[in-house]
Amino acid sequence: MLCIIKVYGGNVKICGTGIDIIEVDRIESILKQNKRFKNRVFTAKEIEYCESKKNRYEHYAVRFAAKEAVWKALGRRGIILKNIEIIKELDGKPNVLMKKNRNSGREILVSLSHTEKYAVAHAIVFGKKNEH
Repeated sequence: MLCIIKVYGGNVKICGTGIDIIEVDRIESILKQNKRFKNRVFTAKEIEYCESKKNRYEHYAVRFAAKEAVWKALGRRGIILKNIEIIKELDGKPNVLMKKNRNSGREILVSLSHTEKYAVAHAIVFGKKNEH
């Protein structure tokens, strides 16, 4: 399915969309049992942010869900989760930074939500109309 939408006076297309949901307890368990998991999946900035929070496992879980959603939206090939960085802008909006990836020039929007039990994220990847 190709969807062309009008944005900022020009046409763009949705190149991909992804969604992921995960149980916070599952991420907490993995982080406690596998000490290497944290550094394999999360960037230093993400770890610093999550560790500064009282409910840090919710924040790790929602970032993991966001990475998975972005990974799915981009097509899964050749993407390392640690190269997808989820940051929080000053206004509170989540943002995606891509590192070392052929998809790094695309605009990616992400939405995050979490509770004590679940974390969910949705990602949309945009491209130019003539981009393949």
